[in-house]
Amino acid sequence: MDRRRQLVEMVTSERNRLRTAPQRVQGQINEHIRWLNSKIKKLDKDLAELVQSSPIWRAREDLLRTVPGVGPVVSCTLIASLPELGSLSRGQIAALVGVAPYNRDSGSFRGRRTVWGGRPHVRSPLYMAALVATRFNPVIRSLYHRLCAAGKVKKVALTACIRKLLIILNSMLKYRTKWGPPHIQATALVV
Repeated sequence: MDRRRQLVEMVTSERNRLRTAPQRVQGQINEHIRWLNSKIKKLDKDLAELVQSSPIWRAREDLLRTVPGVGPVVSCTLIASLPELGSLSRGQIAALVGVAPYNRDSGSFRGRRTVWGGRPHVRSPLYMAALVATRFNPVIRSLYHRLCAAGKVKKVALTACIRKLLIILNSMLKYRTKWGPPHIQATALVV
């Protein structure tokens, strides 16, 4: 997963260079982007085979992939970089990833609640999963629209969706349950 993340960062760098590169170098940059993308595809195939080779990882991935918004990259990232998923409480897992709100208070000063710390290499794919989930996951979509209607900034609402998605995934792995209809999920998460 570390190597995949490095290759994706290289593709992003090359695409940024392409914008300002002279015409005579753009062909080389495009060729390098194609080569990097082919390596990412091969790495994705290797990761999928690795996950399928382990019964424990395969079972975890099968549960994670039932959630709308969670794809192969997110499931592999969670399996590889967040092995604690399913064994911690909702607050602990949110703090570990860095999506738990903390107060910025000092003495009589009362600051705003912010999220910080945690594992950014896990938080980034979860951000993309939450973004997709705001369109295709009924639980996350309703939370996002409710927060936006209440006047929350869209990024704050999306951060809350990341946390909710993470808590759902944590609960699913803890109780070994697949994604179900929203009314079943809502009652299962109260525990």
